[in-house]
Amino acid sequence: MTSIACPGFQAAGVHAGLKNNGAKDLGLIFSDVPAHVAGVFTTNRVKAAPVLLDMERVKTGRCRAILVNSRNANCCTGDRGMQDALAMGRAVSEALGLDENDVLVASTGVIGTPLPIEKIESAVPDLARSLTPQGFMDCSRAIMTTDTVPKLVHRQGALDGKNFHVTGLAKGSGMIAPNMATMLCFVCTDIQAEPVILRSMLLKSVQNSLNSIIIDGDTSTNDTTLVLANGLSGISLADSGCPQAFQTVLDEVLITLARELVRDAEGATKMVKVSVKGAMTPEDARAVAETVANSPLVKTAIFGEDANWGRIAAATGRAGILMDPGSLDIFFDDVQMVSNGLSCGAQTESAATAVLKQAEFSITIDLNAGSEEASVLTCDFSIDYVKINADYRS
Repeated sequence: MTSIACPGFQAAGVHAGLKNNGAKDLGLIFSDVPAHVAGVFTTNRVKAAPVLLDMERVKTGRCRAILVNSRNANCCTGDRGMQDALAMGRAVSEALGLDENDVLVASTGVIGTPLPIEKIESAVPDLARSLTPQGFMDCSRAIMTTDTVPKLVHRQGALDGKNFHVTGLAKGSGMIAPNMATMLCFVCTDIQAEPVILRSMLLKSVQNSLNSIIIDGDTSTNDTTLVLANGLSGISLADSGCPQAFQTVLDEVLITLARELVRDAEGATKMVKVSVKGAMTPEDARAVAETVANSPLVKTAIFGEDANWGRIAAATGRAGILMDPGSLDIFFDDVQMVSNGLSCGAQTESAATAVLKQAEFSITIDLNAGSEEASVLTCDFSIDYVKINADYRS
């Protein structure tokens, strides 16, 4: 991958001793100038200490740095956990000469184990010295847990002859069924944006990207998505035409990251778009899409390359919406398996099976009850998913 940078931002990643294999496990993102920030966080009632701290600090709308560790979630760790989260921010503020309140922190990894804060504090000075505009790949690698590849995306937009940049990085391969945010995701941009407007645009992007993926049905305790805007492009969201231009690029970055997260899901062999159309309300369409995408029976059938449409119909029927089973149509890509609630016959089986052998395909459910639609990205459940999560702590 070519070097990725965003004007006015630096990043770094080092090994602090949290991972046993010598891999990078501590990442840092830094804005050269004061930046505005917006964030969305997990709605899981069990929230990690870094999430609770960041939820308070983002209220100022300011941020200069984000420190992230992997291997340890710093969740369900009591008062010590909050003290450790504060210590992470303090270490960065001292190393870079920043106000502590301008430093946000994030953690990912095993829940319930105290954070080895002394290792992080010892590593931060070297981490700060390692900051470079080309350091985003190192940072992206440092925040990985069961991820097999880093997720890093850069896009550029233009308005009235000026360019602006959006760079995003994310991690996550399991414990993913986001609600308001996702895993860990950090976005840097040189757009000038007020925090309130920035958060509104972030929420819109997240809903159609990071909030529309399901890997295993679990919502993490540490889900955090942050966007920093330092304004160095000279382009402001207050400029005519800028909101639409920026929203388009932000959407593209987060949608690309969302796809990469699903593609790298724990043990996954397939990436599937579950689309629902013909619903009476947007909420109905979303409910069916999420229920089907989250069904273990559907996901295991996908892994087995079995066009078992009955499981899809059953999941649709338990989605909690009013529907007519006799109006249901189901497709694998463009192969129709079900028409008006009944099988289209054995002749479609081989064509549908061929679709399921692809690494990427779509399942479309038409309720034929209205004009609303929704879609969710999901993956299969493989034997490797069970193996990975059976001994995750080791």
